[in-house]
Amino acid sequence: MTGVPLDLLTMGRIGVDLYPEQSGVGLEDVRTFAKSLGGSPTNVAVAAARLGNRSAVLTKVGDDAFGVYLKRALAEEFGVDTRFVGTDPSLRTPLAFCELHPPDHFPLLFYRQPSAPDLQLRADELPLDDVVSARILWTTGTGLSAEPSRTATLTALRARREARPDALTVHDLDHRPMFWADVREAGEQARAALAYATVAVGNREEVAVAVGTDDPDEAATELLRLGVQVAIVKRGPAGVLVATAEGRRDVAPVPVDVVNGLGAGDAFGGALCHGLLAGWPPEKCVELANAAGSFVAGRLACADAMPTPAELGLEVAA
Repeated sequence: MTGVPLDLLTMGRIGVDLYPEQSGVGLEDVRTFAKSLGGSPTNVAVAAARLGNRSAVLTKVGDDAFGVYLKRALAEEFGVDTRFVGTDPSLRTPLAFCELHPPDHFPLLFYRQPSAPDLQLRADELPLDDVVSARILWTTGTGLSAEPSRTATLTALRARREARPDALTVHDLDHRPMFWADVREAGEQARAALAYATVAVGNREEVAVAVGTDDPDEAATELLRLGVQVAIVKRGPAGVLVATAEGRRDVAPVPVDVVNGLGAGDAFGGALCHGLLAGWPPEKCVELANAAGSFVAGRLACADAMPTPAELGLEVAA
């Protein structure tokens, strides 16, 4: 570790998103695409950086032109630290195509075969000093879906808990069914990660994989029982449930005419981290996160659309 600790270090998925420039049609009828940086934890780092935080991503790209593009975009366009973005010598940088069927249908087609570079992150490659010292560590369920990334993710979580038991550690359940052969295994690995986390984030489908119920209140109870201090259950148009040992609160959504819902969760995550770093109560963090998610849902892009402090009505320090 060198210098001041990072505000946020995220681990996991990175790739190139190709968004159709025609809405309401299948991929077979799309004529043109817009290229953007993608991958949920990478976008969370971008969203937090846009709000003025020192963010970095711990991941890998392919040794190809798309890998060059991603590293350059992170550093030059988004101000995200790239010193922990490695390069796999043989696997290609992943691509993800989506379809746009507003307001709530945005199917994804991933090109991550035979494996993705970000899933090749090994435990012996971890910058453990930085993992431990970062003010927030953000891990995801996708990082648990295959080896060696699974062991690397759990190693990072374990090292952080042992060194700094009360450090902010967010586990985003981020369940992508296409990455798992067995949903039971996905649940087991989610619970293993949550044992080291202080904050859990997931939608109703994701919490059901982790704790066996999609009822928000019951799921929040089970997440807290696993040891997290804050359980955040997204309920779509019904808003977000925030639960701690002290109580629960429903946080209302921010209405928006949805253009592309895929980036909303990542904007939510970056803004959530911004609030946590500021020491805000969890419900206030989620209010800001909802506003950020709504902002991005009303735009086509994901990383490029992350809101600035001014766009969220935040004061900027002089």
